[in-house]
Parts: sequence; structure tokens; C-alpha cells
Amino acid sequence: MTPLVLLPGMMCDARLFAPQIAAFSGRRAILCAPISDRSSIAELAADILSYAPRRFALAGLSMGGIVAMEMLRQAPDRIDRIAFLDTNPLAEQDEVKIRRLPQMMAVREGGLETIMRDEMKPNYLSDGPRRDKVLDLCMDMALDLGPHVFLNQSRALMDRVDQTQTLRVADMPALVLCGRHDALCPVQRHEMMADLIRGATLDIIEGAGHLPTLEQPEHTNAALGRWLDA
Repeated sequence: MTPLVLLPGMMCDARLFAPQIAAFSGRRAILCAPISDRSSIAELAADILSYAPRRFALAGLSMGGIVAMEMLRQAPDRIDRIAFLDTNPLAEQDEVKIRRLPQMMAVREGGLETIMRDEMKPNYLSDGPRRDKVLDLCMDMALDLGPHVFLNQSRALMDRVDQTQTLRVADMPALVLCGRHDALCPVQRHEMMADLIRGATLDIIEGAGHLPTLEQPEHTNAALGRWLDA
């Protein structure tokens, strides 16, 4: 079977995809690629392409989805199928860039845990039985990755380019998926993405916010399974 490459979101690692790795790793090779060592989306994409399988399925969540779009732009012939989860194809808005600067300053001064707790984690999830457990995991991932990764990823997101043209010319099985209550990357943004990609499937996961892979793993796995088998 075609290998699957997974790209996590900002300040996340393979633990973001633990339910998916458990569900699919018995039947196909899975690589969860870090997006932590560069401060450019283009460089992150090129690095992953340098060690990824020759041809692979690709799924990215949030910032991972943004890197996946750049990989698709750089090497469309290597990607067998693609899934965009809770992400955004647009360049960063100026008002968001402005908000990032004090966050980055605070993190440089030792405030990563405070920024994650007060400004980022509250935006991630919908209310639900897994909320507290998932929030604790998000904090663990962020603190394990550390301030340097936060700063790298913030710079990369600030400088990213618009990828709508990349989506318009995509020609492969594509899934666009998001949580119904995603406050960071709302449903309307995913409807737009699905309209841009010829033949894309749109899946809205009820009872989930920005991290449906952890909030509603069973429904997310079902959608990913259909995409992988398409």
C-alpha cells in the first residue's frame, strides 16, 4: 500500500495522530514528519520531500496542512492523494501577524507555557468529554517541543504565501476535513477549499473543534479511511 505521511499542527508532534497511527499502521507504512527545524514553509516542505517515500499519501492538520500545500506545489507528481485537516490556504492577515509579535516576545522571555495556556489552547477545542485530556496533551507536546520551535513556526506562518492556485490545479483524490466548531479555521474556509479542488470530498466532523483527530478520532478515522481507499 502507498505510504502515508502525516504532518502535525503548530506545537504538536506525532501524538496528535495517535488514533490514526493506531488505526492505519497495521496496513501501511506511516511517517509522521516534524515541522520544527526551519522558519520557512518552503524549506520545511523541501526538507520533508528530501526524505519522504518516492510516492505517498499526504495528510496535514493546521500548520501541517499549510506545509502539505507547499509540498503539493513543489512536487505534485510524488503525491498520490492529499488530505487537508483544519487548515488555511491563505496568506497570513496583517492583524494576525501583529498579534504574533507579542506572543513571540513573551516566549523569548520564558513565557511559552503562559502563551499556550492563555492565548492558544482556549482556541483549539470544542466542549466535549475529551476536552481536558486533549488540552493537557497539547500542553505536553508544546512544552516538549519548546520555545525555539514556537519561534520557528511563528515566523514560517507569518511569511507564508497564498496557495489557492495550488489547490485549483490539484489532480488527485483529495479530502478536506474540519471540526464543526473550529474557531481557528472555520467551516466556511474548508468549503472554499473543497470548491477549489476538483472532485474533493468535504467532511465536517460534528462535536469537534480544531483537533478532530483527537476530539472525534472514530469519525475522523472513518473519513480518512474512505479517502485512503478511494
